Amino acid sequence: MHAYGVFDKLVRACRIGLHYRVDFRIAYRYDTHMIRSFRHAGLERFYRTDSKAGILPAHAQKLRRQLTLLDASASPQDMDVPGWHLHALKGRLAGHWSVRISGNWRVTFSFEDEDAILVDYQDYH
Repeated sequence: MHAYGVFDKLVRACRIGLHYRVDFRIAYRYDTHMIRSFRHAGLERFYRTDSKAGILPAHAQKLRRQLTLLDASASPQDMDVPGWHLHALKGRLAGHWSVRISGNWRVTFSFEDEDAILVDYQDYH
């Protein structure tokens, strides 16, 4: 990823209250992991354009925080934020992880190397 992409991610992270200390001269060296694929088209549209079509608007603020952190994460444990209830899934979703949005709604994802893949938005209970 080039330095401008890193800058855009940091600006988006600052908008939602995450704080980073980055030397912009070498920022591109630190940002090698990212979200590589989505299962949920509405979630991908929200992530890329901020369009709330396809998600529940009440979830937008928390989803933005979760997706920003997921994009910067290198492993599932990076998503272990108090109140998000990170846990590994079992059964047909074995190998995937989940964080709580609200009620029964979750963001589920898996990791391949240091990249998040198959990111989904679902009411799975």
